[in-house]
Amino acid sequence: MQNTRIMSSLFQDQHWLPASLDGLRPQLAKWQSAHLGMGVFAMVPEAAREAVTALQQACNGLGLPLLGAVFPALVTDNGLQTDGIWLMRMDTMPPHFLVGDLPADLNSALPRLRDCADGVTRLTAQTQRSLFMVFDSMLPYIGSLMTAICADLSEQLRCWGVNAGSETFQPMPCLFDNTQCVGNAVLGLSIDNPAAAVLAHGYPVSKATMKATATRGNCIDFIDGRPALTVYQEIVLVEYGVALTRDNFYAYGVHFPFGVITALDVLVRIPVGLTDDGAIYCVGEVPPNSSLRVLRAPELASSTCVSHLAQRLGDSAANRPLTAFYCAGRRMHFGDDTEQELAQLADRCQATTLCGALTLGELDTMDTQGLLFPRFHNAAIVCVV
Repeated sequence: MQNTRIMSSLFQDQHWLPASLDGLRPQLAKWQSAHLGMGVFAMVPEAAREAVTALQQACNGLGLPLLGAVFPALVTDNGLQTDGIWLMRMDTMPPHFLVGDLPADLNSALPRLRDCADGVTRLTAQTQRSLFMVFDSMLPYIGSLMTAICADLSEQLRCWGVNAGSETFQPMPCLFDNTQCVGNAVLGLSIDNPAAAVLAHGYPVSKATMKATATRGNCIDFIDGRPALTVYQEIVLVEYGVALTRDNFYAYGVHFPFGVITALDVLVRIPVGLTDDGAIYCVGEVPPNSSLRVLRAPELASSTCVSHLAQRLGDSAANRPLTAFYCAGRRMHFGDDTEQELAQLADRCQATTLCGALTLGELDTMDTQGLLFPRFHNAAIVCVV
């Protein structure tokens, strides 16, 4: 894997290591000799998660601060890989926090997060920096959590980020620093604003509009007063001609996600689970009484996502490396076309190389008339230069 310097405000260099971690300590020592105040951000694929302990030991041995996350797979020039690790160098370790083992209830989790994160979030807002965040995908209240954190501040907070964890949606410690690897966790880094951090999904919407009449976090109990699964099955059959059953639900859900209609846009919510009484679990919250539509994920030939990202990035990615985070639900939909879409992204942006991770949810900030609103997405691509 080619090692190419990244000149951005988030990562200044990167190095691809085999999962065996051969060459880890020499690479860290080489970086450290030229950048005494540096820190390391490590992206580890789930298949190599046992390497976290060795990463911690190596960084501790050199006195290097370490942060990182475990993802389903990693983005490289050769597509998605699970047989290596991305080491990302930050020339100066930014202010940061990591808080783990958060309770499942938002009202109980917020005081703990505020205690740990308040100094970093206030510094970020007051200095007009950005907050890069990584969440454990098992947290059921990410959108509400970010809304509450932003509401605490008198200044506007610009934030963006991704979800880590297992693609099986089973609990797993997935966020780490020098001394711990924790689940139900949130990691935040206060960084200089990147040249560009943009997100898009490009999913068209169906005609039918529904209302989520009863929800609990990321669980939709009732749509239009009836069990959510019943209504979902009816709309997918009428609009798309697909007969959904409990047996094929997970296979088709990624192709026909929900869209939460907001005043600004449509937020994708991928269905990932069912209860016996017909409630549907999604990746990401669905607020009570939300207006919903069922979306149809596009074919690659008709997708506008890459062109939209390239337009928003402009010339900022040309002849430079591009950090890209790609949603696992999007990969499930596109299948073998995933690597083609990533190649198209690098080509359209004229990037020299790609590095990043497969993610389980994505976060950005909508800027509307000078007001900033955090948004949680599924099925998106996040690009950073």
